[in-house]
Amino acid sequence: MANFKVAVVAANGKAGSKIVEEAVGRGIDVTAMVRSKNKTAAQHAIVKDLFDLTTADLKGFDVVIDAFGTFKLEDLPEHMTSMKHLADALSGTNTRLLMVGGAGSLYTNPEHTQQLKDGADFPKEALPLSTMMGKTLEQLRLRDDVRWTYVSPAANFVADGPRTGHYLLRGEEYSTNDRGESTISYADYAIGLVDEAVSGNHIHQRISLIGA
Repeated sequence: MANFKVAVVAANGKAGSKIVEEAVGRGIDVTAMVRSKNKTAAQHAIVKDLFDLTTADLKGFDVVIDAFGTFKLEDLPEHMTSMKHLADALSGTNTRLLMVGGAGSLYTNPEHTQQLKDGADFPKEALPLSTMMGKTLEQLRLRDDVRWTYVSPAANFVADGPRTGHYLLRGEEYSTNDRGESTISYADYAIGLVDEAVSGNHIHQRISLIGA
């Protein structure tokens, strides 16, 4: 996989670092794109703010993985603006864009009129973030000029959970495993996301990953 080149944006973050670790472990050539010193296992690094990245910076990669995330209320719009910036930079190129998404926009009915975040028991403190990430997905769906894939995690996305080596690939609808659980560790999520990065099986689609 040494000739397969992946860039991970916001690689120093919790999700980004797990994705880098998984990809490097498979022998993939990984470049960390970070605002400050690279703290990951990536073989290369571009130290640059996300919003300063250019088409030239992203040239030559098979896949760019957007692992940007923020939980600060005042910064939530950056989920939208960062996606648009990367999509604009990749517009018309063969490089695929994979986005680390959210679970709140997963559908809870077959008609796809209700989302997980609409439920009465959805945590109120998570609603602003889920709403913004859902709007970002809506905008991404309009981008037929970019070869994108949006990857939602399970409802319970566990940063420090173990790497079991197993996950279930699902689609647009909220789902659970055989134990009725919707949970996945960052490490197992990284396995599924890197699998998608390598295969490219879901261009212009949203997929979801849950723990087996």
